[in-house]
Amino acid sequence: MTLPEAYRSQVQHIQESSKFQLNSGARLAAPFPGYTLITPCAPEESQNSTFYAQLQVYQQELLQLPVNSDLIVPVPPASFHLTLADLIWDSAFYHACEENPEFEQQLRSCCAEIFQQYQQSITRGTSPISWQILGLIVMPRAVGVCLVPKDEHCYEEVIKFRRTIYQNPKLIALGIEQHYHFTAHITLGYFGEVSPDLDRTNLSTLLSQLNQQWLLNSPEFLIHRVELRKFDDMTNYYRKPDWPSLDF
Repeated sequence: MTLPEAYRSQVQHIQESSKFQLNSGARLAAPFPGYTLITPCAPEESQNSTFYAQLQVYQQELLQLPVNSDLIVPVPPASFHLTLADLIWDSAFYHACEENPEFEQQLRSCCAEIFQQYQQSITRGTSPISWQILGLIVMPRAVGVCLVPKDEHCYEEVIKFRRTIYQNPKLIALGIEQHYHFTAHITLGYFGEVSPDLDRTNLSTLLSQLNQQWLLNSPEFLIHRVELRKFDDMTNYYRKPDWPSLDF
């Protein structure tokens, strides 16, 4: 996914993201509510501060590419995070809340239960879960960086956690299901106006060149905590102090 030929192929399929929409000449975040299990957002991540500072530099370099200024809509750096397990969003979330007024409370208590059990299964003293940037990743409606595990232990811990979430009978009963395979990534921006005359070949070359520069300088990312967070759109992920969290 980070090879030049992947960029050449992917840029042929990019399209405007519905998560940001034009409003009086500005592209603003559209309503897109739901719940997710993520690492703490950048400002609250002292252990990954160097990583996120570097990611902010990457985002600026991406936005400075000589392309249409409205092509990439940046997400606020304060919202940078790694998603470990998507739970529910958009129409499925609206539907769940309509069908069951207790849905949100049940989701939170179910996650708290899972985290509590999972915490007891964690072997203390094992090496930290460390991932690192592999490179730029182009998705149909977004662009970001993808991460790879430092070793097999780092990979297995994340996969084990995801399995625990998606195979939990109570969560399944609430309508939570796994929609995607795990592609560890941190989104830097979404595609805005994809002009019909966009030079896609040139764009793939620019992205490839940018990726080559980044590969030489990539701090590690520690996955040490996961939290249940709610979002109303793709710019802000929040939680209350008593919502469940898990320390690895």
